[in-house]
Amino acid sequence: MRPLKSNYCQMSSETRFIIVILALITAINYGNAQTNAATAGRNGVTGSREKAEMLFPGGKTKALILSFDDGMVADRRLVRLMNEYGLIGTFHLNSNKLGTKDYLTKEEIKVVYKGHEVSAHTANHPNLTNISKAAVLFEVGEDRRELERLSENLVRGMAYPFGNCNDSVIEIIRGLGIEYARTVEDTYAFGIPGEFLKWNPTIHQFGKAYFTPDNPENDKKELAGFYQVVNRFLKTDSLALMDVWGHSWENDGAGNRWTEMENFFKMVSGNPDIYYTTQIGLVDYINAFKNLKFSVDKSMVTNLSSISVFVKMKGKAFNIEAGSTRHLD
Repeated sequence: MRPLKSNYCQMSSETRFIIVILALITAINYGNAQTNAATAGRNGVTGSREKAEMLFPGGKTKALILSFDDGMVADRRLVRLMNEYGLIGTFHLNSNKLGTKDYLTKEEIKVVYKGHEVSAHTANHPNLTNISKAAVLFEVGEDRRELERLSENLVRGMAYPFGNCNDSVIEIIRGLGIEYARTVEDTYAFGIPGEFLKWNPTIHQFGKAYFTPDNPENDKKELAGFYQVVNRFLKTDSLALMDVWGHSWENDGAGNRWTEMENFFKMVSGNPDIYYTTQIGLVDYINAFKNLKFSVDKSMVTNLSSISVFVKMKGKAFNIEAGSTRHLD
């Protein structure tokens, strides 16, 4: 058997040229694969010349999500306060508890949450990791069905009761059409969720203040920590998402919690640098960004979605309108 080198030397110039080109293409593809793997989950599309970074609608660098669980009567006051400050929220509801003591009635769901997102929280609020697969199917599927009937809107997300989930639960809810699911694992950070079905929020309302009864020193410390996180979010220049979660009924406890909630709303409302959104709204936007189609040299981009997407390239912001193709120059 002759050495490979000898065979190569005996090939025609055209054949040798093709082999060299194929080798170069393989090397380039390998390099691009390595780059894409290294940049996955960082909200950027990397090309041969430039990285396209995601910006929020309007070219903004901050986004705020407010998400609250259960659907108890205190939501009436909370929603009124949010509406007063021009804020929108996501409300995760237990449909089988509606109409019972301290919960909203089914008839008022469509009215109370108008302009906000209605999301699932299971029908009866069980720990999903402690029940059968059939029970998980019922709890999530029934909750989604009933909430869609009551709100007359699609329900595409949820919050896990007690924040608990596992791989089996995630597989089931994905099959039920749930596109995101929020936990209660605070990150104290402002990153974009890498896995929508295991969405860790930034911080609970007021941190862990009021978790321990009659402990004013701890309440003071936790409140200070909460406002430090809020101020850090407001001052950051990087792409930042703050997701604050909690329960409206917590504000009915001892202390001036409703006053604290209003103070927080004052701090974050009316800010031209903030994109105010629901959880499903952000999911749709991120997916639209991920589905942008770029030319090889990143000089053109096509947006096939129904959502206009803002990207940043070479330090400049571009609005890629829905259904359009744009030159990035």
